[in-house]
Amino acid sequence: MKKPKDQGKNQKDPTDLGTNRTGVATSPVGSAKAVEYAAKFVVLNAEPSALDDLRLGYSSEAEPVGSMAPPLTVKGMAKTAIEALKGNKASVFLDLLGERLAFERTGTRMYESILIKFDASEPGPGGPTRAELEEIRNDELSHFLMLSEAIKELGADPTMMTPSADTAFVASSGIIKLVQDSRTTLTQALKGALSAELTDGDGWLLLSDLAEQLGQEELATRFRAAMATEERHLASVRTWVTAAVEGQAGVDTTGSETTETRPLG
Repeated sequence: MKKPKDQGKNQKDPTDLGTNRTGVATSPVGSAKAVEYAAKFVVLNAEPSALDDLRLGYSSEAEPVGSMAPPLTVKGMAKTAIEALKGNKASVFLDLLGERLAFERTGTRMYESILIKFDASEPGPGGPTRAELEEIRNDELSHFLMLSEAIKELGADPTMMTPSADTAFVASSGIIKLVQDSRTTLTQALKGALSAELTDGDGWLLLSDLAEQLGQEELATRFRAAMATEERHLASVRTWVTAAVEGQAGVDTTGSETTETRPLG
């Protein structure tokens, strides 16, 4: 992708010294006045214990996040693989499948956004190539499609937002906001991807183990293959983040200092 001619002209590395005034030490007079004002005029409406009691009441009475639809809602679905599962086993398994589906959909969108970061940056030594990022994006998409097919095979609806899918979406929404923020760098976006990949591996492990324990050996085999691919993603992203941070800190891989390499923006 061709970059605008003036792109990056006024940009600085976020770790360069700037005009950050978020710490109280940068404005001792102003911070002292703020403390004085708080001591005089800020009144707590409730003690911490009262707030805890209020939250406890809400948590005790709140409805759950979503619900599961009956898996056998279409005529003829009784012959599907889900027939082997009974009661809560079916709903728990389908809920976990929905969670993985939501996560892989988010992962695809995440790497789409990271590709934009890549095009806007000047990747240096140790960083990813565009082809490597595209390959991971394609893997995430293929996992999403595989999970969609698995859910259909079990007689369920892959478009249904299961409770765990809902919570997975909320949990990962911060990472999506990070990578889509025009102010963040490629390195910062890859740090977000690293957090996602660390979570992703455990998610696939849990799903694979549950599939195997429920007698869904063929699905378990597919899920373990996806888990192996995600482990490679994790190794790659971890390497890229490490190279970026070391380069920005001015050190090379042998530990000797240098001031020439600042990879990944």
